Amino acid sequence: MNFQLETEHIQIRETVRKFCLNEVTPNAEEWEKNETFPVDTIKKAGQLGFFASSFPEEYGGTNLGFLANVIVAEEMGRASLGLACCLNMQSGTCPMTILLNCNEEQKQKYLPGIISGELLGCFAVSEPNAATDVAGIETKAILADDHYLMNGTKMWITHASVFDVGICFAKTDPTQRHKGLSAFIITSDMPGLTGNPEKDKLGVRSSDTGEIVFEDCKVPKENLIGEEGQGFKIAESALTYGRANIAARSVGIAQAAVDSAIQYANEREQFGKKIGFFQMNKQIIADMVTNTEASRLMVYRAAWLQDQGLPSANESTMAKFFASEAALQTVIGASKIHGAYTYSSEYPIARLYRDVMLMTAGEGTSNIQRIIIANNALGWNK
Repeated sequence: MNFQLETEHIQIRETVRKFCLNEVTPNAEEWEKNETFPVDTIKKAGQLGFFASSFPEEYGGTNLGFLANVIVAEEMGRASLGLACCLNMQSGTCPMTILLNCNEEQKQKYLPGIISGELLGCFAVSEPNAATDVAGIETKAILADDHYLMNGTKMWITHASVFDVGICFAKTDPTQRHKGLSAFIITSDMPGLTGNPEKDKLGVRSSDTGEIVFEDCKVPKENLIGEEGQGFKIAESALTYGRANIAARSVGIAQAAVDSAIQYANEREQFGKKIGFFQMNKQIIADMVTNTEASRLMVYRAAWLQDQGLPSANESTMAKFFASEAALQTVIGASKIHGAYTYSSEYPIARLYRDVMLMTAGEGTSNIQRIIIANNALGWNK
């Protein structure tokens, strides 16, 4: 068992870290304050190949693998979770769905642009009344001659008002649950499609999040992915990659909390000592550091399994569950170290505190991850 990263993994980590220090960290607080979607920074990241590692060279990828991808996600999540949310749309659920399930014409048409950052992607699953319950999706796509007529509303969609191309799930047979679900490629210029941003969010304010409304939207018949009724299977396979990605972002935000807490504990003095000398603060920091490192190992293992072509769904689920919960506890720990300064924009902990809750909800809540993990252990998932 070799825990040493390959040279190319170390190189991409250092490249992303340098990019974030120069392009992201100096702007992260201002982006959040003003709800600025940093599209130019996203395009720069795409040009540098940050979205390309999981994809073959024929589509503009670098073929470095999923471990490289989660390293990018970790470093970007460490600098700005708002910015890092774009990763899943540019290198995770959206383009991976196209790579694994679309025909060659669709791959050639969309993948190079998404991977390079020239096209912004989205992955439209969640609805006002159906989030974790994917089979409960109410959006309908009814075949009419050479197109599907789509009606419904998607909610909490990353890149909802800025995307160019995306994946959307809708019922082609509304009388069925998961067996009636199908997947489609959608584009923002389709008549009857409207994207509306959600403003004044608690956190991740620099990420474009919102609703997509379909009102008699005509989706060409050739935009169906695979066959009718395959949508549930397609969504499940995509979420495996999305969970590994959000787990890596959780490691990044946890590491940012550790960094901030250690710096503050080495600067702040009380009772004539640095507060890092006090035993209870040492206990908090020890828990933070250990949970972050354990999360990193679980995430890297899930990505390594993906790179080997081995089953990784359960490992990705466990990594997402553990890393997101660990990130939450780590940020809470850092807030205890910072005390009242948690509420000040002078330190990044305030932003981390607002952002971290998304990690336990995105790509399936922690309770759903628990159910999946327990059912796998019990042998109930087929």
